[in-house]
Amino acid sequence: MLLQDARDYQILFLSLFLVLGIGTRDWTLRLDLILVVIVTCLVTQAIASVVWNQFKAAQSPWLKSPETIFKEIGGDLTSPKFLLSLKSAGITALGLCLLLRADHCITMVLAGSLAILSKFVFQAQQKHFFNPANFGIISVLVLTNDAWVSPGQWGDEWWYALLFVGTGGMVVQRVGRWDTTAAFLGSYAFLEAIRNIWLGWTWDVYWHRLMSGSLLLFALFMLTDPRSIPNARIGRLLWAILIAGLTFILRNNFFVSTAIFWALFALAPLTVLLDFIWSAPRFSWLANSLNRSLLTNNVAEVEQPQYSQI
Repeated sequence: MLLQDARDYQILFLSLFLVLGIGTRDWTLRLDLILVVIVTCLVTQAIASVVWNQFKAAQSPWLKSPETIFKEIGGDLTSPKFLLSLKSAGITALGLCLLLRADHCITMVLAGSLAILSKFVFQAQQKHFFNPANFGIISVLVLTNDAWVSPGQWGDEWWYALLFVGTGGMVVQRVGRWDTTAAFLGSYAFLEAIRNIWLGWTWDVYWHRLMSGSLLLFALFMLTDPRSIPNARIGRLLWAILIAGLTFILRNNFFVSTAIFWALFALAPLTVLLDFIWSAPRFSWLANSLNRSLLTNNVAEVEQPQYSQI
């Protein structure tokens, strides 16, 4: 059903933000770069899914017919499993379009391909621990001189904040990850308040630092990716608090304007340790959509099964 999957809402809202940013913030975005990164993410996801699942095919897969192998590994282009995997790739592509800037197409191709491939390469217990869009951004910032991020591109106008909180709230509520956003924003707001009092600044400075559109987008749409964050609630809370603390240090002690992205990248591998310490069922997009569908039809919610698909 349309908009039954939380990813449908993410795609809808991120597309809206992209149009809104171009229309109201006068972003100098090139259409060719937008198309390049979207195509790159979708194609990379399709190819990587086939190659990755080929290793998990049944015994002696090369003795089977190509058609049989293709269906066994979820490579059927009309199968729900394959089509659903493209939604996540689309979300990654839109995230890169919203946050990353470059002058050349090759930079966006590199960002998109590395973002998607990170899901297949950096895994523990059949779960990727880097946020794909964040990995793509950091990768091209490190590997090229052509990429940059503009954290202040949304300004601090209140209606942007209201829009992000409203739409982002719908998404995190559907995936059940409000705790992560609340822990991050609450911890970061507390640290900024202490600093504001210590320096004797007025509270308008404090609110100016918290009302950043990029900060809210990060907290609501990137930090809450249920497939790459800790499974257990206590692990998510600790992880989000640590990211808030590192963001605060990088931003105020080292004056790193892109502190939120570096903090997430640096602490992403901690997810593996937290999942080991506090065991909990791994999030499944398929199970989440099924539960939503059943609840919509007034049927009791089912227990989430375990899936290894990305």
